[in-house]
Amino acid sequence: MTSYLHEDRLQSVLSAIRASGAARVLDLGCGDGDLFVRLAVMPELSELVGLDICATSLDRLRAKLQRIDVQAGKVDVRHASMTDPSRDLAGYDCAVLLETIEHIDPGDLSRLERALFSVLRAQTIIVTTPNAEFNPLLGVPSHRMRHPDHRFEWDRARFRAWCGRAAKAAGYTAAFHDIAGAHPVLGGASQMAVFTRL
Repeated sequence: MTSYLHEDRLQSVLSAIRASGAARVLDLGCGDGDLFVRLAVMPELSELVGLDICATSLDRLRAKLQRIDVQAGKVDVRHASMTDPSRDLAGYDCAVLLETIEHIDPGDLSRLERALFSVLRAQTIIVTTPNAEFNPLLGVPSHRMRHPDHRFEWDRARFRAWCGRAAKAAGYTAAFHDIAGAHPVLGGASQMAVFTRL
């Protein structure tokens, strides 16, 4: 994806985190830290935990963190799975999944749903994922996905259906936004759901 669209997606998520008023944030599937390093320097955050199953990505993130000024004890980076999170991460203000859900095998989505909405139960949960309807504008053939590691890519109707059902079952509301571009028919390159616990 182009750098402009990537930056737009990051800014949309940062704005949603700020709007939530969160002080303690989980970055689930943090990778090598495109979002995490920005969160690490936000003065309004008191605690930030990043999880990823790729040790190499986490090594790159740790190297980036050494090059910026981060308050001692503020960040925690863990080699762990978001579908089986540690219970000490329950009850954070906000949990973010930035372009990660599509890397999960569809058969494991129920485990992710349980982890997010039953175990972690953050006050706000932010999920972004590619919008499959936008793929033709990126030159992605109809028989392919944007990245070889993607297990699925949902159109907006499918994403909203999954989110709406999960939110209702767990006692959350869900608000939806097109992000990273704005085609009048196809929406954004990505789509975002912001869940708020009732």
